Amino acid sequence: MSTEYTPEYYDALIRRYFDACNAADYQALVDCFTSDAIHYFPSGLPEVPWKSADTIARKWQWCVETLGSQWTIERIIVSHDKPEAMIEWTHWKNKSGTALRGAEWYDFENGKIKEIRAYYASPADKGTPINELVGFDYAGRGYHLKSV
Repeated sequence: MSTEYTPEYYDALIRRYFDACNAADYQALVDCFTSDAIHYFPSGLPEVPWKSADTIARKWQWCVETLGSQWTIERIIVSHDKPEAMIEWTHWKNKSGTALRGAEWYDFENGKIKEIRAYYASPADKGTPINELVGFDYAGRGYHLKSV
């Protein structure tokens, strides 16, 4: 028997994920993801994308411990007919007194987060010809590869 996941379920899952990030709770973080989950980021961060629930959990623990990171969800939109969602967030880097705003696209599988694609509200990297997520298969997903 297959379980049907509702938009309310996915909304609550994203909120649990952010609570686990803020608490730097390894097990709670891992429990939000498929084991082979992947988190994509724009260029500029080392060691991206993050591959596996274990890696994602450990990297967020590092951010909390090292940067004093905390996150707030500003908005969530969950699809009514597909296992996907979009959010806006703020990443508070408390030790440096700075913050980063952005958005993320979520894909879910079997009631867990399978993939996150993060986008930042920050200046483009002038040294990069096309500012895009590192390691994300744009061509394979049917994205435009040149201007129309």
